[in-house]
Amino acid sequence: MSENLNWCYEQKCLKTVKSLQRNGFEAAYCTDKEKAYGKILEEARNANSIGLAGSMTLEELQLMPELMTMGKELLRRDLPGLTPNEQDAIRRRQLTCDLFLTSTNAVTLAGQLVNVDGIGNRVGAMTFGPNKVLVVAGRNKITEDLHAALKRIKSIAAPANARRLNKSLPCAITGFCTDCDSPERICRATVILDRMPSLSNIKVLIVNADMGY
Repeated sequence: MSENLNWCYEQKCLKTVKSLQRNGFEAAYCTDKEKAYGKILEEARNANSIGLAGSMTLEELQLMPELMTMGKELLRRDLPGLTPNEQDAIRRRQLTCDLFLTSTNAVTLAGQLVNVDGIGNRVGAMTFGPNKVLVVAGRNKITEDLHAALKRIKSIAAPANARRLNKSLPCAITGFCTDCDSPERICRATVILDRMPSLSNIKVLIVNADMGY
């Protein structure tokens, strides 16, 4: 990438960080994935139980090998062989963990976190419960405003995640949202954090790299 283009992305990231801080969130800028990786591990060292949301952003950072060496209680639903009841128990346990790691579907230049969930456990944990929530977002998640954020979710994040999860949904076949009524629909709860919720502790890392969906 050219130096000038990277500078443009950096300015967008920095503006988003300032807006998040103004809205009450703890926020920091990371120049690359390696810096984000280091900051996440710093937070993890201070936690005994760590909940991990299903996130391509987190998966791309390849955190698991190092987190597993720390001897922490890792609350993961992606382990093979888990029954639906066991997965549900992990979702509930994530709501009261020491540190909840997640990404966000979109973050606006005005400092809003925008997410759409199928079950609601991820947005629930982001809003209230864990001692600390760490949100990691690549520059590709930054949008001009709320309208663009919702459009991004419908046109990019939702179809890509539906396909990743092997859902029998129109968007997973065509790549376009039809506002379907399918029983497998993953767009059911839309949560917009305009400000950090009063009793929450949320830190957002804005990374100058394309990450996740």
